[in-house]
Amino acid sequence: MATVIGPGMLVMLADTDAGSVITAAQSGALYRFGFVLPELLLIPILYVVQEITVRIGLSTGKGHGTLIRETFGAPWAAAAAVTLLVACAGALVTEFAGVAGVGLLVGLPKGVSVGAAALGLTVLIVFGRYRRIEVIGIVVGALELLFVVAAVDARPNLSALARSLTGDWTFSHGYGTLLAATVGAVIMPWMIFYQQEAVIDKGYRERGRAGLAAARTNTFIGAVVTQVIMIAIVVVTGATLGTLHEGRPLNDVGAIATALTPFLGHRDAVVLFGLGMVGASVVAALVVSVAGAWGIAEVFGWKHSLNDPPSTALRFYSVAIAGIVVSALAVVVATNLVGLAVDVEVMNAALLPVVLTFLVLLERRLPDAVRMRGARRVIAYVLIALVVVVGFVTIASVVHSAL
Repeated sequence: MATVIGPGMLVMLADTDAGSVITAAQSGALYRFGFVLPELLLIPILYVVQEITVRIGLSTGKGHGTLIRETFGAPWAAAAAVTLLVACAGALVTEFAGVAGVGLLVGLPKGVSVGAAALGLTVLIVFGRYRRIEVIGIVVGALELLFVVAAVDARPNLSALARSLTGDWTFSHGYGTLLAATVGAVIMPWMIFYQQEAVIDKGYRERGRAGLAAARTNTFIGAVVTQVIMIAIVVVTGATLGTLHEGRPLNDVGAIATALTPFLGHRDAVVLFGLGMVGASVVAALVVSVAGAWGIAEVFGWKHSLNDPPSTALRFYSVAIAGIVVSALAVVVATNLVGLAVDVEVMNAALLPVVLTFLVLLERRLPDAVRMRGARRVIAYVLIALVVVVGFVTIASVVHSAL
């Protein structure tokens, strides 16, 4: 159980957040199974990035923001903090928009569903302490496995699914945009800040090699699980909506459930996608709010452990709660936020060059005993370079579109 219950599993379940669900649903609806192979290929990239994060955290005993400040100086730490805040703000809005969408499906006003989620998260963060927060987060996030049930329920054409693994898809501008969004939906800046601090709060460092092995194992298992969930979403929409070639917009869970109703039936469409979205949105909002607070606290040198009571780490808890409250209010008050999901993931892809550059530079400063060497280093750098290239291409595309 210890190999599964850990920061790696929690952060990976949070990785499949509301924006990721909507991005995967759109890719399946538009390109059938054309995104199954990219989702599979992202498993080793996701693991490599987060495994480096784990080693840095356990080797130094310090969070990502703290190390950037101490290694590169306060200005660079501030730049990293801005990157983190932008990513967290976009993510939190999409998470609460996901909760609001599920609430509307069952007749609950946005204020009720979003307010209940925000209150529950606030209470958990303030009173939970790290271990309890981790267990509850993983239990809630496990609702995402309902997407796998939905994929089986959709009865996909296995021959078409197999052909997609050999390159049976067509590239286009729209495909490229969704590919960038898919990369941004799988590797997010806040994941690095969260997991590097979480392995410290978890107490893995005191366990030495056993702690590193456990952290690596639950990170790998989590990387596989989150991508299986993403593939399941692609499959369920590809096997149903993708056969119609209608190109209908799927900007929120309500649109997805409505579109799937003729294929899965109203109950399964609402229950499977509704509860799956609740799990995805709530666990992500939990991790994102804590990651943002950790990053800011590290940059400014505040106390920031979830094992510290609010009375001794007031500024850290205040930032986490403020993120929840502000984003929840934004979703309740605004009327046009549900369509941001894919745009937020594209933004994440554009931010990755900054985040991954810091990660690689910090890894190179680790002691020789824990630093990557030889073929392992080459493979890791190639995988990370591919993601960085996607980020730069995304930035160029956004700039070009704006001109």
